[in-house]
Amino acid sequence: MTASYLGKALQGTVDITVLEAPSIPRIGVGEATVPNLQRSFFDYLGIAEEEWMRECNASFKMAVRFVNWRTPGAGEPTPRALADDGPDHFYHPFGLLPDHDQTPLSHYWYKRKYEGETTEPFDYACFPEPPVMDAMKAPRSLDGEAATRYAWHFDAQLVADFLSRFATKKQGVNHVQDEMVRVEQDERGYVTALHTKGGLVLDADLFVDCSGFRGLLINKALEEPFIDMSDHLLCDSAVATQIPHDDEKNGVEPYTSAIAMSSGWSWKIPMLGRFGSGYVYSSQFTSQEEATEEFCKMWGLDPEQTEFNHVRFRVGRNRRAWVNNVVSIGLSSCFLEPLESTGIYFTSAAIYQLAKHFPDRTFNQGLVDSFNREIELMFDDTRDFLQAHFYYAPRTDTPFWRANKELELTQNIKDKIAAYKAGLPINPPISDESTYYGNFEAEFRNFWTNGSYYCIFAGLGLEPDAPLPSLAHKPESVAGALPLFKQVKARQKELVESLPSAYDYLRHLHNS
Repeated sequence: MTASYLGKALQGTVDITVLEAPSIPRIGVGEATVPNLQRSFFDYLGIAEEEWMRECNASFKMAVRFVNWRTPGAGEPTPRALADDGPDHFYHPFGLLPDHDQTPLSHYWYKRKYEGETTEPFDYACFPEPPVMDAMKAPRSLDGEAATRYAWHFDAQLVADFLSRFATKKQGVNHVQDEMVRVEQDERGYVTALHTKGGLVLDADLFVDCSGFRGLLINKALEEPFIDMSDHLLCDSAVATQIPHDDEKNGVEPYTSAIAMSSGWSWKIPMLGRFGSGYVYSSQFTSQEEATEEFCKMWGLDPEQTEFNHVRFRVGRNRRAWVNNVVSIGLSSCFLEPLESTGIYFTSAAIYQLAKHFPDRTFNQGLVDSFNREIELMFDDTRDFLQAHFYYAPRTDTPFWRANKELELTQNIKDKIAAYKAGLPINPPISDESTYYGNFEAEFRNFWTNGSYYCIFAGLGLEPDAPLPSLAHKPESVAGALPLFKQVKARQKELVESLPSAYDYLRHLHNS
């Protein structure tokens, strides 16, 4: 991704070499993304959505569906029925939350709920997408017209291969398959060259560390400290595999599932013919063997006949993502469990910032410091958002879920919760798609919108203390918002009736 993007951004004025060790496997087992990937990355490279989707067994993702986060019990892929609250699931859709009179629709919804005028959940009341996803419809019509905002699932291995071909053929990137064995540095600590097992010496002015959790340049050669954040997020391990799926019989779900387990949660990422799944867990509360057994039980897998990928990951970020002439991107820079599919988001945001802050040979410290501030803000805000998922989940049935309630929240998320509880919008509403997409800085600085926080907090049962007080003095605004709820219902019905199934659309796309 970095080589492809910089090749375009720097307009052929620099020589770019990718050193990849073929003996070291890639970590990806299936990847989920966020909606700005096409606009901010593939469109920038001039790659049509249909082109890369066909190459990478890609499917659609309209939301994250949180399953069983509110009630105790073992992980189950199908929500359990609750006596008075319906199935235990809620969506974090990617659709934009409407607003009326400069106030998000969420606040009118809560006023109605608080006053007993509705019992409908927030996501189903304010977004067109939930019934569409329940019906497993595609977010696009067969002629390719988009009906709503969405992201994607894809095979991470195929995407890497696709971008490798693109970067070498279209951007002139030099791809060297060899393994680094030694880093050469000057008296200032700047990296001057990499020595490989095959005897090559690769010298350069700027080095981008994409070596994953090992951080071969940023952490090992430059000894930049990694700030561990397991005091905010407890999960540090995962067991994952690919599971065959009968799409024709069962359909293809157009969303990522996050299924609560005894000591963490499991993802489900559907693609044609199979889905990727993994159990993200805390090794403090379960062993690898116990986690694998629980994971197998949920999906009915035979552990003797299943190939698993066991991953131990570090949670946190480098103190500085850019040090001297080394920039860390991806897992070598920072990592959070993929609860909101932030991995590709972090990478694309860092690449965008690197192109914006691209240095000359003097490596002006102002550029470096500005880049590091952007990465720090992006990461810390997302970390706080993820921690809130666990902290406010009502589950307390296992030691893991109880332990999450004992962790300290940062002042950043405390301030957001205080605003939410007071009935205030957490971030300014975004109702115009062109405005949202047209400002990459806003996207990368503050991806989590007011609707995102409301989806999670309301979905977990955390509600404001009272409706937004100013609405008591705006009867015309309150009345004027009512037609928006009717419009959402009409749009839900229209989309469910008109859109093809996700399975039919993907079959059409990949067979054409």
